[in-house]
Amino acid sequence: MQLKHASVLVIDDDPDVLTAVRLLLKPKVREIVTDKNPENIPSLLGAKKYDLILLDMNFKSSINTGNEGLFWLGKVKQLHPQASVIMITAYGGIDLAVRSLKEGASDFVVKPWQNEKLLVTIEESLEQHGKAPGRRKASQPEEDSIPVIGESEVMDDIFYKIKKIAPTDANILILGENGTGKDLIAQAIHRQSLRKDKPFIKVDVGALTESLFESELFGHKKGAFTDAREERTGRFEAANGGTLFLDEIGNISLQQQAKLLSVLQNRQIQKLGSNDPIPVDIRLICATNVPLQELASDSRFRKDLIYRINTVEIMVPALRKRGNDIVLIAKHFIKVYSSKYMKALPELDQRAIDKLMQYHFPGNVRELQYTIERAVIMAEGSCLTASDLIFSPIESVSSKVQQEEDTNLENLEKNTIMRVIEKHQGNISRAAKELGITRTALYRRLSKYDI
Repeated sequence: MQLKHASVLVIDDDPDVLTAVRLLLKPKVREIVTDKNPENIPSLLGAKKYDLILLDMNFKSSINTGNEGLFWLGKVKQLHPQASVIMITAYGGIDLAVRSLKEGASDFVVKPWQNEKLLVTIEESLEQHGKAPGRRKASQPEEDSIPVIGESEVMDDIFYKIKKIAPTDANILILGENGTGKDLIAQAIHRQSLRKDKPFIKVDVGALTESLFESELFGHKKGAFTDAREERTGRFEAANGGTLFLDEIGNISLQQQAKLLSVLQNRQIQKLGSNDPIPVDIRLICATNVPLQELASDSRFRKDLIYRINTVEIMVPALRKRGNDIVLIAKHFIKVYSSKYMKALPELDQRAIDKLMQYHFPGNVRELQYTIERAVIMAEGSCLTASDLIFSPIESVSSKVQQEEDTNLENLEKNTIMRVIEKHQGNISRAAKELGITRTALYRRLSKYDI
C-alpha cells in the first residue's frame, strides 16, 4: 500500500510525540488519528480499521506491568489481527521492543528518531500490510559485509538490534564470554552505521599498561617523554568521524577510567606534552567478558562511566546456547580453511555433527574455529569424521581447573545465581523462576553473597 492512501492511528501518552508525528504524517497520508490514552484502543478499533498503528511501549497507566506496550499490542492483535503495528520505544526498552516483534509487531522505532528513518519504516510496514501476520524473519547479513553467522532465535534478536541501533550514534556495550565474537558484532554495527565509510579503530585497552594508555589512546607530541622521538596520533584521533571499539573495557584501572570518562564527557583529547585540545567525533563501542553485575561494583568500575558507555547493551550468547548455529559456523570455517590450504571441500558426516552438538565449547566460536582448521589440515578423506575433531586441550584443562575450584557449596550457589541472572539480563522474576525459588528468597541470597 502507498503511504498517501494509508490511514494511521498513533497511541502515545506524550503530547509532544503525538504532535511531532501528526505534523510529519498529515501531508503524507490519507488520514491520521492520535490519542494519548491506550484505554481508548478498543473503541477506536471498533469504530474503524487502520492500515497502520504506531503504539508506544510504555504508558503511565493503571496496568503497571512494566511492559504496557506488549499488553496493548496483544489487545490490538485480538481486535484487528491483520493490523500492521510499529512499536515506539526508548533506547532502554529495546529488549522489550524486540520481544514485541515475536508477538506480532511489524517493526519498532527508537525515539528520538530521524523523520526520514521513521517514514522508511512506515513505508516498509505498509508494504507488508495484507500479508501473513507475525514477525518478519530478520535477514542474515551477507557474509562479505557482516561476518556474523547464525539462524538461532537468540541471534535473530541480535540481528534485529544491530539493524535498529547501527544507524544511531548511541554508545554500545557488548557483553559475552571470551571467544563469542564480540568484535564481529562491533564491526557489524559499524558497517551498517552512517559512519561505515569512515575508520573503524579497535583497541584492546585491557592490554595497555598505565604508561601506554594515554599515549595509545590520545597520542603524544615529540619529546613528551623518554623515547617519544616523533609525534604520534592516538586512536581517538585516528577514529575521528568513524567508530572506536574499545575491547576488554572491564579490565582497565580506575585511574584509566577517570581519564577515559573525561574525554567522553568533553569530546576532546589532549596529546601528551600538549595543552591544545583536539575535538573528536567518534561513535563508541565497548566490549567486555566481565558480567555486568561485577562491572557495576564501585570498587571495580565507575558507575558514571558505565552509564556513559552503555546506552544500549548487547549480550552475545555462548556458542553452546546457539543450537544448530554450531553446525552452520563449522561449515563456514570448513569452506574458509579448505580454500586457504587448497584442499578439496570435505563434508561433515553425521557422527561429526553429533560430536559438535554434544560438546560444550568452553572456548566458544574461537575454539570451534581452531578445531575445524586443525581438522581440515589433518583430514585424509572427503569427509570430516568425529575422529578428525579434536577439541582444544587448553580449554579442557581450564574447564577442569574451574570445576575443581568450584566444589565449595556456597561458591557453587553464588556462581549459579550470577549465571542465571546474567542469562536473564537482570530480570529477577525470570531468574527466580529458573532457579526454582521465590523472588524474596532470591533477594535474600543476593544480599547474603553481596551480589
